[in-house]
Amino acid sequence: MARPQHKTFDKQKSVAENRKARFNYHIEDTFEAGIALTGTEVKSLRFGEGSIAESYAEVKDGQCWLVNANVPEFSHGNRFNHQPKRPRKLLLHAREIDKLQGAVERKGMTLVPLSIYFNSRGRAKVELALAKGKNAADKRHTIKERDWKRDQARILRDNR
Repeated sequence: MARPQHKTFDKQKSVAENRKARFNYHIEDTFEAGIALTGTEVKSLRFGEGSIAESYAEVKDGQCWLVNANVPEFSHGNRFNHQPKRPRKLLLHAREIDKLQGAVERKGMTLVPLSIYFNSRGRAKVELALAKGKNAADKRHTIKERDWKRDQARILRDNR
């Protein structure tokens, strides 16, 4: 029996995006992971604060962790506030964690978070990508393609 194709993730409210990830990496596969947060972290994310620009994920002791993601302290959090750059546990199935760990160890791939968002049920989720780094020539090729598509759209628009 064929395995069903996974649908696109149900993103209701996007909080943070890693815009440079698609430029710096070849994206092989994407996963949706839950994220274990404290109360003040959730409140801070609901206000649209947070950054995953320099963050990455790693598999350690059979668990997946989001490292170096910045969720600023909540303004009304008083003594119960969280540390802004603490490692946060990602919630994945054991089979997915094994797959990610195998790809990172054997193929030299990287786990890159693409975005943090809230789904339709109000749960905070991370879109995690299994990626391979691009070299300088690949980046130049990406820029060249992007410029050509922009010029192509301009030419088609002017010819109408």
